[in-house]
Amino acid sequence: MAEDPVAEPMLPRPYRVLEVKAETADVTTLVVAPIAERPIIDAPTDPRPGQFNMLWVFGVGEVPISLSGLRADGTLVHTVRSVGAVTDALSHLAVGGVVGVRGPFGTGWGVESAAGNDVVVVGGGIGLAPLKPVVEQLLENRDDYGHINVLVGARTPGDIVFTDNLEQWSRLGAGIDVEITVDAAGPGWHGHVGVVTDLVARAQVDASRTVAFVCGPEVMMRFATRALREQGVPLDRIRLSAERNMQCAVAHCGHCQLGDVFVCREGPVLDAARLLPLLGVRGR
Repeated sequence: MAEDPVAEPMLPRPYRVLEVKAETADVTTLVVAPIAERPIIDAPTDPRPGQFNMLWVFGVGEVPISLSGLRADGTLVHTVRSVGAVTDALSHLAVGGVVGVRGPFGTGWGVESAAGNDVVVVGGGIGLAPLKPVVEQLLENRDDYGHINVLVGARTPGDIVFTDNLEQWSRLGAGIDVEITVDAAGPGWHGHVGVVTDLVARAQVDASRTVAFVCGPEVMMRFATRALREQGVPLDRIRLSAERNMQCAVAHCGHCQLGDVFVCREGPVLDAARLLPLLGVRGR
């Protein structure tokens, strides 16, 4: 019997763009749904927070983009920052456009393994995108987790993504704290100014029962991990997401190799004890 083509990892499936939302001047969220009769949940695994898909703009190219939202109906949510030809093309897709999807690939955050613990979520810039499903899963299963800190950093107030979600989470009251800081404030900004690691250092953390999820620029992840370690959080309870130059998503091309780790296969989510020694390896 021939292998089901839906499960072929190198075969993109066509998806139709259902929604387009501009998050900032250069960040766009796309909601896409399968055009074929069989949705993505028929792929080898259901998508999990922390995993990524390869998004293909026909005639332009393909890039890895983390899932920024999970929906039970087979639609996918991806948030894209325009930094090159493919991501710029993705950002300019209109409702009704078509994109190719391969995936899901990689490791998830393992949010459920943090049950019974307090949780610290640290997102820098567009790094908040793969962490958004983490917060949503925590809130959907609120009784399974202790105190939740959501700490967000951005370059300027205009670079803060998911402002509606952040505002909604901040109104939930006791048990969840949402703090936002910017590197450079403008008129009308009354919040924190400084790097997001300052928020980590000020957070009330019970190190004996805390799990942290961190995503952002590599230098930010290193310093956030240091701040968490200074509060006593063990490295194996700090999870980081590295997205080094992934191209094939199936560990064949070697472009994402860090030491003995292929980020697209062993990652992108790894605990800090495993990943930190590798972040000094130069990417290609």
